Amino acid sequence: MKYSNPQWDDTILALATPPGIGAIGVIRLSGPKAIAIVDGLFPSKDLSVQATHTAHVGFIKSGPLAIDEVVVTLFKGPKSYTGEDVVEVSGHGSPYVLQQLMDAFIHAGARLARAGEFTQRAFLNGKLDLTQAEAVADLISSNTSASHRNALHNIRGGFSAELKALREQLITFSALIELELDFSQEDVEFADRSQLYNLVTGAIARVSKLAHSFQLGNVIKNGVTVAIIGKPNAGKSTLLNTLLNENRAIVSEIAGTTRDTIEEVLNVDGILFRFIDTAGIREHTADVVENIGVERSLEKMRQADVVLYLFDVNTMPVAELLANKDEFTKNGFRFLLVGNQVDKGDEAAMRDRYAAATPILFISAKEGLHIETLKERLVDMVLQGEINAEDTIVTNARHFHALQQMLNALQDVRQALDAKIPGDLLALDIRRALHYLGEITGEVSNEDLLDYIFSKFCIGK
Repeated sequence: MKYSNPQWDDTILALATPPGIGAIGVIRLSGPKAIAIVDGLFPSKDLSVQATHTAHVGFIKSGPLAIDEVVVTLFKGPKSYTGEDVVEVSGHGSPYVLQQLMDAFIHAGARLARAGEFTQRAFLNGKLDLTQAEAVADLISSNTSASHRNALHNIRGGFSAELKALREQLITFSALIELELDFSQEDVEFADRSQLYNLVTGAIARVSKLAHSFQLGNVIKNGVTVAIIGKPNAGKSTLLNTLLNENRAIVSEIAGTTRDTIEEVLNVDGILFRFIDTAGIREHTADVVENIGVERSLEKMRQADVVLYLFDVNTMPVAELLANKDEFTKNGFRFLLVGNQVDKGDEAAMRDRYAAATPILFISAKEGLHIETLKERLVDMVLQGEINAEDTIVTNARHFHALQQMLNALQDVRQALDAKIPGDLLALDIRRALHYLGEITGEVSNEDLLDYIFSKFCIGK
């Protein structure tokens, strides 16, 4: 795929390392004049005759003035990230020096790149498909082992390979069915309907699994919100402090100490959990500020992915706990019942007392008892099984919506086969499935969509 926009024929540059002072800073150039622009300011060697994938040390000069001693690395197209000639100039990490280098390259004919323009050129030049290009952004923003692993799997083409195989099979059947239309007077069938039916049935199962994985993918990419809910003085702030291993929330024996929600992030086994310590929920309080905090707590509970209901095992009536459990279930909450302060009594007796409300996890937030088990239980609730490194997990909302549309189209194809409808209508449904499949990988796209997708990348990538 190649667009006629003349901007794709110029040479771009950007700072490829984060702004600020550091040991080195890297400036990346890509385009037909990338080598010539740097070569004109690099008297140490004739870069135009150097081999690709080589590094060269020397000074960048603007006229007689030396700006910096740098390392110039050449990547000649098409064997480069963008498919064009790419030059990376590694200079000293002074913001002033790097700006002087960039100004010199711009004066020599380069222009500043837009956000994501290097990866966009890689896509347009066939170095990546759209799912791989979007995975680059996911890899850059990954902040847990799970999100890193999933992004790397997609960059390597794991998602693309599955879609490519399905696309080729559907195209073959679509071509055969449309060929039948040219021989409609002959009443012949080139496409084996039973074979197509088996293919579509398998495709429906696979696309359904991919679409269903988005729920987990969203967790991997964006994390899990856990609202810690309970009565005043149940130990919610103590639990948050213990989970974080620091005194983040105020702990007091005075009921209603937490007046507002407190949010903190914790990485547990590669999953990002956002724990929210909420104001204690009680029906009657004369404190106006505390009332506002309680309302915010209820709102956070409704918005949370998981509700962690913490109660004091020494004071909570069994009937009240069962009533709360029924309320959580009725409202469709994913919840975990956690009995706190087991260090103050006989844990076995406590388990017997609350047996009717099982499953319950018993802990001591103050003493750190069973806290690791609590973390494991939260991870199990979210993952509902292990993540296989080879599994494709959808994390992109755009992919998810396209998969849903593709699934609808495939189901229409199967219904059409059951109903033995004419080949021309069958071909329309297959083409609709191919359209949404192509939207995911970029075979079907428009420039506005691409500009939107790549605008979310960082400058220099």
